Amino acid sequence: MPSLLSLYRKIFFSRKPGWDQKPLPTIAVNAKNVTLQADKIRQYANVCGFDYDGNVIPPTYLYVLAFRLHAVIFTHKAITFPLLGMIHLKNRISLFRPTKSDEVFNVQCNLLSSTTTDAGLEFELESNIYVGDELVWQAQSTYLYRIESGKRRPRPPRASDMAWQDVQQWRLTEDLGRNYAKASGDYNLIHLHPLLSKRFGFERVLAHGMWSKARCMAHLMQFVGDRPFNIDVEFKLPVFMPSEVTFAYEPLENGKRFEMRDVKGKRPHLYGTMTYLD
Repeated sequence: MPSLLSLYRKIFFSRKPGWDQKPLPTIAVNAKNVTLQADKIRQYANVCGFDYDGNVIPPTYLYVLAFRLHAVIFTHKAITFPLLGMIHLKNRISLFRPTKSDEVFNVQCNLLSSTTTDAGLEFELESNIYVGDELVWQAQSTYLYRIESGKRRPRPPRASDMAWQDVQQWRLTEDLGRNYAKASGDYNLIHLHPLLSKRFGFERVLAHGMWSKARCMAHLMQFVGDRPFNIDVEFKLPVFMPSEVTFAYEPLENGKRFEMRDVKGKRPHLYGTMTYLD
């Protein structure tokens, strides 16, 4: 697997002129015979709140592998805009069966399509992870490269109409981003330290969006067991650290819907659904 540290050097310090107004090409990258490190899985499980038995991998952990290939695509010469101009809008993960820490994986990632919207250039990456010829895990990630326009800015997102009951409250410490980076290898500077995030225009450190998704999934694992499922999320408002957030869920016909909000339960950070595939 490629090193994210070396890729981030290219992402943060190479000069890119900005979007050239052209549709993005189809780009495919892959990595074969990938094995996992037990200590990294346990680090990840601890920082995201999963109960890890040393065998079955947390369902969101394989995104760590997929994101390395996303970063390879971001450094492709056809991507003429910088990473810091991008926003992760949505993410879907499909787990077709539980995966284990001693398995050997083949990882494929494809840039599928791009669309121009009022907000900018929206594009989708699909990641597929196989054990042999068996597809065990899949993800779709939708990103936005924001382009300023003369149109009115959209209103801040509102929380959903779900019943806000049995609310969990989670405290995010200032070092959460660094701990998640050690476990995942995702050393994006805006997540590491206030001095670094300020250099890129953020007053405080931002939590990784995929940490937020993983933390929600960890709480929902009690309803999953060995069943295959999809977990879809939309990232709404950024989470700054240190802070406190709230989380709640309610039943759907075939799963759960859930939301992460601010400490007052008013402003949404993340909205999602978990649905069974069988």
